[in-house]
Amino acid sequence: MLLLQCPRCKQRMRYEGRTILLGSKRKECVYCGQAFIIKDHIVQDIDRKNKV
Repeated sequence: MLLLQCPRCKQRMRYEGRTILLGSKRKECVYCGQAFIIKDHIVQDIDRKNKV
């Protein structure tokens, strides 16, 4: 699971892809609707298993 940051509104959101390849994957911001490329806006790699 990845923590992404929107380039327009700077809100952070979680993303869990089905594949490891993130080359051309795009995500739409749930707050402002801006679409952006995932690999350029990764803030942190979150591992849920270690949080429990």
